[in-house]
Amino acid sequence: MTTNRVLVFGAGYSGRVIARKLASEKAHVAGTNRSKEKADLLSADSIRGEVYAGNGISQPLRELLHEVTHLIVTIAPNESGDPVLNDLNLCKLTKLPALKGILYLSTVGVYGDHDGAWVNETAECRPTSRRSRLRLEAEAGWQRFAEGAGVPLAILRLSGIYGPGRNAFINLQQNKAKRIIKPGQVFNRIHVDDIAGAALHLLRVDQSGIFNVTDDEPAPPQDVVTLAASLMGVEPPPEIPFEQANMTAMGRSFYEDCKRVSNRRLIKSGYTLLYPSYRDALQTMWSRHTWRA
Repeated sequence: MTTNRVLVFGAGYSGRVIARKLASEKAHVAGTNRSKEKADLLSADSIRGEVYAGNGISQPLRELLHEVTHLIVTIAPNESGDPVLNDLNLCKLTKLPALKGILYLSTVGVYGDHDGAWVNETAECRPTSRRSRLRLEAEAGWQRFAEGAGVPLAILRLSGIYGPGRNAFINLQQNKAKRIIKPGQVFNRIHVDDIAGAALHLLRVDQSGIFNVTDDEPAPPQDVVTLAASLMGVEPPPEIPFEQANMTAMGRSFYEDCKRVSNRRLIKSGYTLLYPSYRDALQTMWSRHTWRA
């Protein structure tokens, strides 16, 4: 892999797993967090921690940006746009001398609702939520930045993220799991280790373009909870009709979109999923005791 010096803007749940994997392969990796306390924790994984809260680039970060060969961006946009792009433009850091490529982590939410039909990277994007519209705008912004910098850009559109510390087992343990029934509703998912695996693969083969990073099996959300409860040997929570469910506005908004997302382009590029379905992942996490954070 040609990756030498990597900066992960947003070394949180997914970003830290990517950074950890890169560091294990002897890349020089730095990652940002919003607080010094969290940034300092990255050193345990041989990752250089830097503070970045989306409101300006510090001098140490500026110096680092002049050395990085690859940027990986996981930070979500806000009402002011993409904070990393805004700060890079403000600081006139639009042509980084050592930069060879960019990965931007987006979401399959940009496709919006397709009434359960299969979608791939060429499908029309018609986001239904404000946060997904902002993501689509951020994708366009990073495409312009990459073109101006003369470097390839890979956009990873992620489905529902889960893994250690963030899964149906945890929700059941904390009595937060719900089996909400909306006939015909399906979601795709992706294990955090497959996000890291796909990111490293795309860096290694120097791929650019848009890739859906998702599992093979879109499925009703209640099926995931039922399987997790079975593996734990506990009773699943009762089924609740969608119309009667007590949900936050954000939680309810996820049910506005229904689609089946294809990962064929990623697989054809040479990547093999570690967890092709939620069943593979849940059974492995339970048997190996890797479901806790």
